[in-house]
Order: sequence, then structure tokens, then C-alpha cells
Amino acid sequence: MQAFRFLKRSLALLLSGACLVFGALAQDVYPGKPIRIIVPFPPGGGSDLVARTVAARLGERWKLPVVVDNKPGGNTLIAAEAAAKAAPDGYTLFVAIDSTLAMNQSLYRKLPYDPARSFTPVTQAITMPMVLAVHPSFSARSVGELLTLARAQPGKLAYAHGAMPAQVAGEVFRSATGADLLAVPYKGGAPAMTDTVGGQVPLIFDALGPAMPYIKSGKVRALAVTSADRNPLLPGVPTLAESGVPGVDLLTWIGFVVPAGTPQPVIAKLHLELAGILQMPQTRELLSGMGMTVVAGTPEQFAQAIQGDAQKFGRIIRAAGIRLD
Repeated sequence: MQAFRFLKRSLALLLSGACLVFGALAQDVYPGKPIRIIVPFPPGGGSDLVARTVAARLGERWKLPVVVDNKPGGNTLIAAEAAAKAAPDGYTLFVAIDSTLAMNQSLYRKLPYDPARSFTPVTQAITMPMVLAVHPSFSARSVGELLTLARAQPGKLAYAHGAMPAQVAGEVFRSATGADLLAVPYKGGAPAMTDTVGGQVPLIFDALGPAMPYIKSGKVRALAVTSADRNPLLPGVPTLAESGVPGVDLLTWIGFVVPAGTPQPVIAKLHLELAGILQMPQTRELLSGMGMTVVAGTPEQFAQAIQGDAQKFGRIIRAAGIRLD
């Protein structure tokens, strides 16, 4: 019996030492092959922009191919499942948004991944407000005029949205104003904006970043932003609170996570590189010019943000009665 206990303790020590050695080796040899960044939306949206910006810089730094893999559809479920099932070796990164990790658990009874356990945070890349915009031909010039039109024809005015944060913004707006708007879902913000610009849908809730070029070019007209303060890039566009819709302060975010079980030294190396890229002056200038605020926080800070938003958005979603299954 004593010999068995000795053998058991020796085996435990051996395995513990092996884990330390393999962790150190992972840190030394990583990266040694191409990196894949999974994006849950089609090319052209905010998540895709952030992913491609980081991928280009990371490829330059590591002298390795960094491939952006767009997997749109299913309210990010398709991409999230693929990322969650990927090998936890640091060669697959997932561009997560707030709906993936902080909303879907309140929207679905069953998910193909666990928002709290399937991933390990690396860094929250950016935050940005949502924007309520309209086609240039739309008659309403303000939120007040929009509400007058909506109340005159309940259930008739449609708004496009891509990602779930945009739908949540729309639901918060509907709940706060009593406006009966028709939500029209798309697989991403880019196709939603395409139809709004084309006049198929008169209104859109979208993240400010990808919407900014269309606002600047006059292809859509911004009525309000969902943040507590006006955006410095659109000083003439009021907040929803200023427009008579109090209590709305919504920011969406984009961040990088890896499959759970990824070695800590690899996560630390990824965080060092990604945060460094995001904090580069040229990266900040590019993203801030799109209405995004660079965060580049620690994994621990990102984990806290996810947990806090899961509670906040859970309350909003339950109050609005939104279910997707």
C-alpha cells in the first residue's frame, strides 16, 4: 500500500512538472504556424475591420500568415461553435462581441457553446456606441419627428439590424418610447446597411464604427447615438437622452478570446502582441476615425466587463421579452 501511495505521489509530481515544462515550451516555440482569426460576420463590418487591422500587424510582427476566417450567421452561434471546438493551442482566435458572450445566454435556452466556460479572454479591443440612422429621403429629421411618424402608423416602419447589440438597441428604444417599429434582421451590419442605403429599409440601428463612412458620405443620416455623451466625430448628432429618450446608455464592444484550455504563457504572449498593436498610434487613429474607442485591457479586465454586461443585458432582454428559440 505504501509503495502504491509513493507511486501515486511520484506520478502526480511528474505530471505537474511536465505541465510546467510543456507550458514553458509552448511559450518558447509559439507561434510556429499560421494563425486563424474567426469573425462571426461577413467582410465589411466592425468586427471584420478590427480583425483585419490586427491580422495585418500581427502577421508583420510574427512573420507568419494570419488568416481572417469569416463565418457569418446564426447570431454569431456558427462562428462561436467553431471557435469553441478549435484546438486550445493559440492558433485560433475568435473575435467576440457582446452578444456572443453577454447576451446569447439570455436569448437562447440551449447554446452550442458555454459563454462563461468555452473561451478565455485575451483583450477587449474596442467599445463604441450604436447609432440610429435613416435613409436620406426619409422625412423625419429628428427622433421626435420619427416617433410622430411611428405612432401614426404602428408596426409599419421597419428598422434594419445586423448583430444582436443593434436589435437590443432597437428594443430598448421601442420600450422607452412605445414606438411600434418592425425589426428586420440581417446576418451582419454590412448587408443591413446595404439595404438601408438602397432604400429597402428606411431605418437602421448599427454600430457607429462601420456606419461612419455612410454617415460621412451622406448615404445615411444619423439621428442619434446611444452613448451618454455625443461622439466627437459627430458633434452635431444628439444622444437619445438629448432627443427625449432618457436612460439609454449603450456601448457595444469587440474583443479577442481563445478556446478554453489555451496555455497561460500563450495567452500572455497573445495579449502582449494584440494590446501592443491596438495601442499603436496608427491603429488608434484608424479605429478612432471610425468612432471606436480603443481599450486593449488585460484578460482580467475583459472578464469583468463580460460578467457585468451579461448581467446588464440579461435584465434588458428579459424586460423586453426577447427570445430567439
